[in-house]
Order: sequence, then structure tokens, then C-alpha cells
Amino acid sequence: MKIIANNINTGNILEHKGKLWRVSKLSHTQPGKGGAFIQAEMKDIINGTKLNERFRSSENVERVILDEKEMQYLFSDGTSYTFMDMVTYEQIEIAEDVIGEQVVWLTENMDVKVSFYEEKPLSIELPKYVTMTIIEAEAAIKGQTVTSSYKTSKVENGQTVMVPQFIEAGEKIVISTLEGTYLERA
Repeated sequence: MKIIANNINTGNILEHKGKLWRVSKLSHTQPGKGGAFIQAEMKDIINGTKLNERFRSSENVERVILDEKEMQYLFSDGTSYTFMDMVTYEQIEIAEDVIGEQVVWLTENMDVKVSFYEEKPLSIELPKYVTMTIIEAEAAIKGQTVTSSYKTSKVENGQTVMVPQFIEAGEKIVISTLEGTYLERA
């Protein structure tokens, strides 16, 4: 869908130079001499490279609308991850590089949003929070419970998370999938 450069917003997906770009920053500039322009900082959806591009205010750009589907994560074979469409029950495989760093928080039967462009999966969005059980935690240091000190612990997927001193092995905690940090007891 063609839009005028003045209508570009942060978060929009643009097709530019044969690639798909997510707009991360925008600045509108009106110099004293010459026409106004938009400076856009964009990130390539596929390989993550950044690009700063200038568009004239009246220039037409191609905005891309992605299809989003609710899907459920089923299993992994080591190199790819299998998801099931919640409506049609169709299964698709997505490579680990599409999922990115958040792959460590994927758990079986987790509901996720998968973004598609021309039937090709581009990215997945996990729930904001996951609940996991602590399998290993350092011993609490006596007297440290008064201050807000943290200790390392290991959760069921093998990741290390910093938790408050009062959290023990066997407890369930809520973790932010965006930052991989402890939020609260479950």
C-alpha cells in the first residue's frame, strides 16, 4: 500500500530497495532552504542491518501490512521449531534464526503470534511473561534479606535468572520474556 512519507510512523514496515524494513526512529526536518524531508532509521527484518534513509515529504513509499496468526509451539528437532495454526491445525516449521534470542523462553504448548509476509514467517511474538520453576538456587546469605540483593538461580529451561534472596529451589516465578528478568513469585 503506497503512503506519503509524511504518514510514516515508528513501527511501520516498509518495502524499500527490495527488502523489508521496520521503522525504529523518525525525525521530520524542514531546512531553511529546500523542501522538508523525513529522516528514518530502519532495521532490516530479515538480517537485522540498520539503514538511515531520507525521504522527501511528498515522496511515496510502500508500506507493508503483515498477516498475523495465533499459533501454538509444539516441538523442536534441534534446527527448526514446529508451530500449529490454532484455526486450521496446519503445522509449519520455523528456523531458529527467525525466532531469534527469545527462543530460550519457548515452552511446549505456548501460544505465540507469528507474523507472515507472502506466506513466509518473518517473526514471532512470545507472551510478555512466562512462569517457570527454579531447579537450582544459591543459598541465601544470612542478613542479606533486608537489602534488595539478588542471587543467581537456574530455571527449568537451563537459563540463569537473578532472583531475590528469599526465592528457593522448587518455587515457580514469573519471568519477562523481553528482558529475561525475574518479576514476581507465581
